[in-house]
Amino acid sequence: MSSTPLSRRQFLTAGATAGAALVVAPGSAPVFVRSRPQLTHGIQSGDVTADSAIVWARADRPSRMIVEVSPTPSFRHARRLRGPILTPDHDFSGKVLVDGLPQGREVAYRVTLEDLDRPGLRSEPLSGSLTTAPRWRRDVAFRWSGDLAGQGWGINPDIGGYRIFKTMAALEPDFFLCSGDTIYADGPLLPTVALPDGRISRNVVTPAKAKVCETLDDFRGAFAYNLLDENMRGFAATVPQINQWDDHETHNNWYPGQILADDRYTEKRADVLAARAHQAFFEWVPIAPRQRDEFGRIYRRISHGPMLDLFILDMRTYKDPNGPDVYADPSIGLLGPAQRAWLKRELAASKATWKVIANDLPLGLVVPDTPGTFEGRQGAVQRAADAVARGP
Repeated sequence: MSSTPLSRRQFLTAGATAGAALVVAPGSAPVFVRSRPQLTHGIQSGDVTADSAIVWARADRPSRMIVEVSPTPSFRHARRLRGPILTPDHDFSGKVLVDGLPQGREVAYRVTLEDLDRPGLRSEPLSGSLTTAPRWRRDVAFRWSGDLAGQGWGINPDIGGYRIFKTMAALEPDFFLCSGDTIYADGPLLPTVALPDGRISRNVVTPAKAKVCETLDDFRGAFAYNLLDENMRGFAATVPQINQWDDHETHNNWYPGQILADDRYTEKRADVLAARAHQAFFEWVPIAPRQRDEFGRIYRRISHGPMLDLFILDMRTYKDPNGPDVYADPSIGLLGPAQRAWLKRELAASKATWKVIANDLPLGLVVPDTPGTFEGRQGAVQRAADAVARGP
């Protein structure tokens, strides 16, 4: 079977985002039901390995997710996979683990929805592409960023929205690492922001982004907000993602057991908010919950060929409370004992030339929180760094 090179730029200008104009509020189906199911927020891929990837989509109603993969954009020799039924239980979102992919190749994929009441009635398809990790030694290029819709800055239609995603897509990276703050759940947006030079910057504002996130639907809406942007939808369809989370998926500088001193919230238990944020994160992000020891674990190792291993950390879920610059319980720290042991073990086992550790809190800085307390303490980060350096 012959194949032709597949350029992501083909998809940026084709059908990858065409069907995403219909946007449905998270947690609800539309009042007006169209004649066929609709993909509401584009398509995404993530956690790509040498032979597998996660493909994500969201529907406007209960429907069956169908994924096709092909070595060429013609889909002439496509392989078809029947995915899950998308239901309100997971905000009509779903994922398919696509395996058996060729190593080190660009692969076309296409997502369609099938109506549950009328089998054979399907949505308009959306197409994308992804690149699997190589089996041989070759250069790997990836883009790294984080912090979406934060500090009061959202999607500004006057300047073309999230233009950075169009710029990154044009560079055709192998994958994109989003190193936390994938949303700003604690950062509401205003319709307008006054700039120092007197100009006015505008934000697209949705109900979920007009207030802090407290309910599960609030968190879902914050993730949905970013996919309103055409540039991000095009990027997500053609560049695989690797996502971790930080604090703003829940609340600034949060830690387990914290009671928020924030008058904007009626629910002040950080653990309750974090659980809702965690569910929305796994519903809306193309991440693979494939860990057997702990369902839904965020920290993981992803190998991208013999040259690169990525260690994606979770420095929020297991960390010690923010406090003075002392380390009261060295068994907890930033990672918790299980994750710290895992990191040391996985680093020792890695044979990759480059080992990239994606940590959302800096190891070389003291990060203050409220007066007299710190979320990243000098003693804590030094012990974490020393433990990793010593090995198992």
